[in-house]
Amino acid sequence: MPDAKPTTFGDLEPSRWPGERLGLPESGSRSVARVGRRIGALAIDWAAALLIAMLFAPYSTLEHSWATLGVFAVMQIVFIPTIGGSVGHRICGMHLVPISGGWIGLWRPLVRTLLLVIVVPALVWDSDQRGFHDKVAGTVLIRA
Repeated sequence: MPDAKPTTFGDLEPSRWPGERLGLPESGSRSVARVGRRIGALAIDWAAALLIAMLFAPYSTLEHSWATLGVFAVMQIVFIPTIGGSVGHRICGMHLVPISGGWIGLWRPLVRTLLLVIVVPALVWDSDQRGFHDKVAGTVLIRA
């Protein structure tokens, strides 16, 4: 019975490359963005949020920490639907797209960001290198 279709997710064959099951190429444009680019983009976004938060609260205070998190979240929610990703994503050559195609909309960046700021979903990845926050939002971060 080698031609039988899988009945559960655990029965699926492993992907040969991240994004294969999503119909994305193995490398180049529109392939799944790899971890190095993601970390670089996150560092750029967090650094920008740290600097902007200094306008609202003195550095090394609890208020500054919350302001940084708030600025980071606002940047994600505003820039994903308007420029296709955060400033860090765009600088690192990536953009965020819905797996169903079309415009990303407003709810996806909101849900994705709310999950991202609690950190844990970003640390849980599948074989397509999509974090839980991207799975819930129905998005994938791809190379531009």
